[in-house]
Amino acid sequence: MEVITYSTQVFWLSLSLLFLILLFMMFKILREYERGVIFLLGRFYKVKGPGFIIVIPFIQQMVRVDLRTVVMDVPSQDVISRDNVSVRVNAVIYFRVIDPQKAIINVANFLEATSQLAQTTLRSVLGQHELDEMLANREMLNDDIQEILDTRSDGWGIKVSNVEIKHVDLNETMIRAIAQQAEAERTRRAKVIHAKGENEASIELVEAAHKLDKAPNAILLRYLQTLTEIASEQNSTIVFPLPLDLIDSLTKHLKKQ
Repeated sequence: MEVITYSTQVFWLSLSLLFLILLFMMFKILREYERGVIFLLGRFYKVKGPGFIIVIPFIQQMVRVDLRTVVMDVPSQDVISRDNVSVRVNAVIYFRVIDPQKAIINVANFLEATSQLAQTTLRSVLGQHELDEMLANREMLNDDIQEILDTRSDGWGIKVSNVEIKHVDLNETMIRAIAQQAEAERTRRAKVIHAKGENEASIELVEAAHKLDKAPNAILLRYLQTLTEIASEQNSTIVFPLPLDLIDSLTKHLKKQ
């Protein structure tokens, strides 16, 4: 009787322990940013959470899904631009799960799938543009990549909110070529500005010459002003040029008087 009683106690103790373990396994707590995808005997049942939920052991299985925004670095990709320039580009994407059911059922690993899709899309989009567009129009390229990723990942329950191209790395030869191009452009602009200045100055000089031609006294005053400016400088020898036209003007002026 004692043996039977001891065996009975062990049995009930084991049963109670098993019940406690099953009870502990039944109760789940999901945080505010988590959802639980529940499968009933292998078939999709429902999405539960957040908060306190019950999952029947061995009959139901739960897969946790994080709904927070994921920041993922896209590894550097070798890209050949439309003008046949080889560059290395890396980026960062921001996305989150908006449909836990699709994220678990429609794709084996939505994180890996999104990463691979981002890499191929980055190469495909940038390969359609020239190097100058990559360097100057990053906002436009970011929007194009984001739109394509968001459309293709919609079937996985993924929402791509933003894409940022971080670096466009060039080899040293291309960097020198771009620097020479920039220097040539600056030289061209300087020459154009100088030519415009010369043109404007020549126009003003022509107008001044016409005015002086109509006023001989003004020519004389201008000549005297020039002599004053020369005399103010520290010169050991000063040569005073006396144009014949000026002598004729002075002679005519004296005769009139």
